[in-house]
Amino acid sequence: MNGIQFEQYMPTGLSTLDPVFDGGIPPGSVVLLKGDIGSGKIEFAYSSMIHLSHLMGKESKDERVLIPKEICYVAVTKRKESILREISQSFHQDLLTHLEKIRFEDLSDIYFDKSLVPITWYTEYDDIIERMTARRKIHDNLLTTLSFTLDEVSEQSLVILDSLTEIATQYIAAGQWPDLSAYLRGMQRVAKKWNTSFYLILTKGILNQYQEIEVADAMDAVIHFKWEESSSAKRQRVLYIEKFRGVMIHLEDRDLVKFAVKITPERGFEVSNIRVVI
Repeated sequence: MNGIQFEQYMPTGLSTLDPVFDGGIPPGSVVLLKGDIGSGKIEFAYSSMIHLSHLMGKESKDERVLIPKEICYVAVTKRKESILREISQSFHQDLLTHLEKIRFEDLSDIYFDKSLVPITWYTEYDDIIERMTARRKIHDNLLTTLSFTLDEVSEQSLVILDSLTEIATQYIAAGQWPDLSAYLRGMQRVAKKWNTSFYLILTKGILNQYQEIEVADAMDAVIHFKWEESSSAKRQRVLYIEKFRGVMIHLEDRDLVKFAVKITPERGFEVSNIRVVI
């Protein structure tokens, strides 16, 4: 087989990675972006949504190509303004002309509500009536609130959950790990029904070995970002495709499982389509 043939695919928007998948990923894929701090997993998600925002609203000449109808960035603890500031400081302004198309959802109220963090540190509402009105949109717990948020996203979309790490640590601390594990498997199931792809971002080393394996097992794909020492003793960002259901066998057949990574303001996240030998 010379390439991967999907009935339909959703581009990642990354011009150096989409050709590896012969255009994009199967719609409805739940993709775990896990890695070391600073290894590029956040930049991958940012770059993907920025480039895809330029394609939204355009008709594709190829009926196999599914452009997301909506891009939804779900922040667990960060404010929208902080994310946009980080993006504007990292990427060239020419890339950021369609950011208004991206929908941002904020789960910080429900995340911080049961903590010792003062309410004035994380709420946007100064008036008690405004706070009570906002509280009506918040449900019993973090995952329930996330579910209602996702139910409002259009089908055939891209959803980025910016910190599975923070959700996982909260559920571990509460002794509710089985609830989160079951939820991720439910998400993997409903993603196919909605034809919506998900990026879930996880910092490696926070969960124990068995929890990390359990999370990976619930995913369609696992992309691992890490730092490695190159032959010149320089640190190099590297991307491994550890798992991709229905895709992995074709990648291995073409020896495309490990890539060098660079991040530039002009193009964002880029990979080299040449296998890295360290």
